[in-house]
Amino acid sequence: MPEILKDGKILRKIYNLLYSSFGPRRWWPADTPFEVIIGAILTQNTAWTNVVRAIKNLKENKLLTPKKLHEVNKERLAMLIRPAGYFNIKSSRIKHFMDFLFSEYSGSLRKMFKEDTRKLREKLLLVKGIGPETADSILLYAGERAIFVVDAYTKRLLSRHGILNGNMDYNEIQAYFMARLPENARLYNEFHALIVQTGKEFCRPKPICHKCPLRYFKIKGV
Repeated sequence: MPEILKDGKILRKIYNLLYSSFGPRRWWPADTPFEVIIGAILTQNTAWTNVVRAIKNLKENKLLTPKKLHEVNKERLAMLIRPAGYFNIKSSRIKHFMDFLFSEYSGSLRKMFKEDTRKLREKLLLVKGIGPETADSILLYAGERAIFVVDAYTKRLLSRHGILNGNMDYNEIQAYFMARLPENARLYNEFHALIVQTGKEFCRPKPICHKCPLRYFKIKGV
C-alpha cells in the first residue's frame, strides 16, 4: 500500500472528485431518526426503491412509531413490508430491534442515543439480525455519530483502484477510513453516500469506467 495513504490525501482526492460530480447527497432520506432505523433494517439485500414502498405502507397504516411497531404482530408487519423482500425475516429483525429498544431504553431513541457510541454499537450488534453495516448506519444516519459505514460499494470501488486489499474485512476497511479522515459525522455521511452513488451508477459488477468521476484518478501524483 503506498506510503502517501497514511495522511489521507487519496481519500480527500476521491471525496472531492465525487462531490464535484454529484454534489451533496442529503442521505438518509427520512422524516425521523426512527424511520432511518427501520429503513436500515429493511434495506438489507434489496434496492432502496423497494424500501420506500415498504415504509410507505407503514406510514399509511400509522405504524411508523416505536410503540406501534412494538405492539403490532409479526404477521401483519410482514405483510406490510412485503415490497422490501425477505419480509418474514425482516419482520422478525424489526421486532428484535423493538424488543431491544423497549427492554434497554423504554422505547426511547433519545435515551438510546445518550449511550456511549462504542457501548451502543456493541449492544446493537447483539440484536439478532443487526450486523456491522446496519448498526453503523443506525449510529451515523439516525444518531449522527462519527462512525464510517462500509458496504459492498466501498470495498469494490477502493479495491478496483488499488487502494484497498480486496481481502480486507469490514472492521479493517472502517478503521482505514477513520484513521485518515477527521472525526466528523457529516463528512462520513456525505462520503459514504457519494460512494454508494458511484457504485450504483458506475462501479457496478460490470463497471462503466469511461463515464465514472474517478476515471482519471490515479494514486501516483496525488
